[in-house]
Amino acid sequence: MTSPELHTAPVERTARTARRQWALRAAWLLLAVVAALYCGWRFAGPSPLQTNLLALLPATEADPVAEEAVDQLANVLGNRAVLLVSSDDDAHAKAAALQLGASLSASHAFASVTARIPPFDLGRIARFYMPYRFGLLTPDDRASVTNATGGQAALLNALTERLYGLPGAGLSTSLADDPFGWLQHWLSGLPLAASNLTVEDGLLVAHRGATTSVLVVGTLTGSAYESSVQQNVLRAVAQGENALKSAWPDVSVARTGAVFYAESARRASERDVHVIGIVSAVGIALLMLWIFRSPRLIALGFVSTGLGILCALAATLLIFGKLHLLTLVFGASLIGEAVDYSIQYFVVYLGAREQWNARRGAREVMPALAVAFGTSLLGYAILTFAPFPALKQIACFAIVGIFTAFASVIGLLPSLMTRPARRSPRTLFAAAAAALARWQALIGGRRAWFVALALAIVAAPGWLQLRSDDDIHLLIQRDASLVAQERVVSRAVGVDNSAQFFVVRGASPEDVLERAEALCAKLGTLTGASAVSGWQSVTSFVPSAKQQRADRAVLAAHAFDDPAALRAMLNAAGFRDEIVQAWPRAWAQSDGKTLSVDAWLAEPWSQPFRHLWLGRSASTPGAFAAVVIPQGVSNANEPALRALAPTLPGVSFVDKAASVSHLFGVYREDGALWLAGALVLVLALLTLRYGWRAAFAVALPVWLAIGVTLAVFGYAHVRINLFHMLALMLVLGVGANYAVFLREGAMRANADTGAVWTGVLLSAATTLLSFGMLAMTSMPALKSFGATLSLGIMVSVLLAPVGMPSNSRRTN
Repeated sequence: MTSPELHTAPVERTARTARRQWALRAAWLLLAVVAALYCGWRFAGPSPLQTNLLALLPATEADPVAEEAVDQLANVLGNRAVLLVSSDDDAHAKAAALQLGASLSASHAFASVTARIPPFDLGRIARFYMPYRFGLLTPDDRASVTNATGGQAALLNALTERLYGLPGAGLSTSLADDPFGWLQHWLSGLPLAASNLTVEDGLLVAHRGATTSVLVVGTLTGSAYESSVQQNVLRAVAQGENALKSAWPDVSVARTGAVFYAESARRASERDVHVIGIVSAVGIALLMLWIFRSPRLIALGFVSTGLGILCALAATLLIFGKLHLLTLVFGASLIGEAVDYSIQYFVVYLGAREQWNARRGAREVMPALAVAFGTSLLGYAILTFAPFPALKQIACFAIVGIFTAFASVIGLLPSLMTRPARRSPRTLFAAAAAALARWQALIGGRRAWFVALALAIVAAPGWLQLRSDDDIHLLIQRDASLVAQERVVSRAVGVDNSAQFFVVRGASPEDVLERAEALCAKLGTLTGASAVSGWQSVTSFVPSAKQQRADRAVLAAHAFDDPAALRAMLNAAGFRDEIVQAWPRAWAQSDGKTLSVDAWLAEPWSQPFRHLWLGRSASTPGAFAAVVIPQGVSNANEPALRALAPTLPGVSFVDKAASVSHLFGVYREDGALWLAGALVLVLALLTLRYGWRAAFAVALPVWLAIGVTLAVFGYAHVRINLFHMLALMLVLGVGANYAVFLREGAMRANADTGAVWTGVLLSAATTLLSFGMLAMTSMPALKSFGATLSLGIMVSVLLAPVGMPSNSRRTN
């Protein structure tokens, strides 16, 4: 009789296997649920999507205070939406601006809307400066008072002009408080209206030819990069514009502001995500259905890919807090690569037919997937060394995504694919095997070196024609219609929207003011093509204490040195005796009074100019800073401005666009070295697996793919940038997989090379479908990625049979 134990042992093993399978499924399900709940929670609150284009950019300034200034200015200027209402009919433009302002205010999309300027007592400005008037002299008054030959005659001339001259426009002071007009002269130099705008009927109006334009400014309720703020602003502006069109068809509205650019970028990126995701998913599903003829395999493939993308999304949000749109678009294209691992497992599954064993199949495919994962990991890991935050996010997203996809193929799919395949595309596999044999005979074996030499000879002239272009606009492409509207606003208002400025730093506010004055003095000496049209500086409103003391010393030496003569002059001019006595007394009482930046900042009317003072640095203890913004910066005078900064202590010239472009170039050049190092590392990795001779054969296809890609760019006169170099890293990481898959498939015992080649072609097709879609995005950086990856991957897969062992040397 048969022992009962012999019957129960297989049953127990089967039960243990079933429990392990359910445990694995439960673990993966738990991981998916946790990741999904975390992502859902993040997206349920304030949007974690980062639409700030400046967040893409690295820190480029050697001085951290200068980098801080870039961020502060961006924040200050980014919380406003500016609208310009224009018409050839003056009345229509003003009425439409008032209606638009009322409509925007009623929408509650803005914290405040300014269409009509609230009444303001200009005398408040004069009263603010009055206590400090003896330390405030214009250069002309300073020169006049110190004129040694003029003496009392210079004072008398100033007094006469003040009494009998024409009244000046702008801020004025009383004769009793300012008999010589020194304060009035100084006040007239305040840059309170540094634009083409004038106040008419309580509105800010600009006239250009027959066109009247009225400015309407809205302050946002939150960050310009929050999707809810963007949607509310866009809805309110659209409703306001539609109302204007029906009431005044002749009125046009131009708008500018970070909120509009951010919304445009977000909308374009979301469209890219949807297009890439849908087209990739549908295309991959159709390809897999055509090859495998099994909806179940398609579903399992997307389970593995979906787990990878879901975990990548959760990990990126957890690590970085925000998800940049660039990362999201790139993540949608990761579908094609993540599905490669499951495709290779399906190939083994279909090739095994009735002899299928899920665990044995996982062990057979494990070496190929491990080597492929290693090369891909290397390509993405290099992105973490790039200085751009978005690229670090992309690297994190991709590494977590492909690792999860790889792990799910090895750890989850075997528990879901325990039964043999019901049918296998044997005819297709046989045709693929025949085609592979012919193609390998043509380019493989000893002929591979001739193929490599021929490709190198053809590619060499293309390499010699390679040129570079590191312009920042390769990274950021702004909406053309918004750029056109911004130009309309800038021309009408007359404000130079330059991104170049000086940062002045010091150990105290006084140091900063003194250094800013020295800088402004140097700017005033620039002549000819190097000259600027003006500048904005906090010292226009608050001179340094040193300058105020110097001006007071000038008056002490030349005006108040002889009190009796001064009183006689005032008496002779007809001033009442109480004024004659009060003015010298005010001089004496003002001793020690010095105007400070803090006092100026406390004045409500200083608000439009507060961005000129950065104050205490958050990044550098004990440092204070301000900005000086030159006007009329051009290619002609920019070199002179750049050369001016090193001549003054604590002064640096900031041009974020130029700095980033320079950094592009530096890292592009370094990228060539990274690529060379990565080629060596991949060769070393392959050598560990195959030995050095076979490793060269396996690495040769991707090496040639990189060379051919560069040659094509040279022949096509495509200028190379950092993103082409980084994409070549991914060509190396992804493209090497195809030769690895082929070689590993050929090394397996009783392998169906037709099935292996079919799987490689399908993997390449899915990757091309996803990454190739990047070339259709609205983001120039991703276009470079997509074009480079597509070309490199095509060449890699075509040359992959070079890495296969010959029939006589295949090993089990």
